[in-house]
Amino acid sequence: MKTYQLTIGDQHRELPIVQISNDTAIASFVLLGDDAMSYTAAKLLLPKLPSHFDYIVTVESKGISLAHDLTLLSNHPHSLVIRKSVKEYMRHPLETHVNAITTSHEQELVLDGNDAEKLRGKQVVLVDDVISTGDSIHAASELLDKAGCHIVSKMAILAEGAAAKRNDIQFLKPLPLFNLDGTVKTNY
Repeated sequence: MKTYQLTIGDQHRELPIVQISNDTAIASFVLLGDDAMSYTAAKLLLPKLPSHFDYIVTVESKGISLAHDLTLLSNHPHSLVIRKSVKEYMRHPLETHVNAITTSHEQELVLDGNDAEKLRGKQVVLVDDVISTGDSIHAASELLDKAGCHIVSKMAILAEGAAAKRNDIQFLKPLPLFNLDGTVKTNY
């Protein structure tokens, strides 16, 4: 199996390169459960946070630990999570749909109406583990706009492929896309 070497701070990972389409592979970065990586990345992202914000928000599920760590390190009381389905406890949820690079079907994104009320008029930082096509972060932004809050920053650990060329996100490292033979794509 081909792999990609990634270093974030003092954390080193060997990421498997996995096929996601007929002509593209990615270095599979799974933050969920990698607490040392999450905490290290949060410490490195901390100085990039805006001087004032009210909440950190993430999309379920791989960004949850990063949002948690950034929230605690920045002395905020709690973070909020945009879910991937409507839950029975939700009151008047806000919904949208997205096609992510790592999923084969359309996904639902849902913000609990109670969380939407907390966010109204607030300044938020939207975080994720990896920003690829930007579709998920865009859909999450739409939900947060519906909630009436203002996104003051978008942050991720990694910006994959063309996302690394964007100027509207902050991230720690670029992550290339790959050809099926494991070589780095040069056109994306």
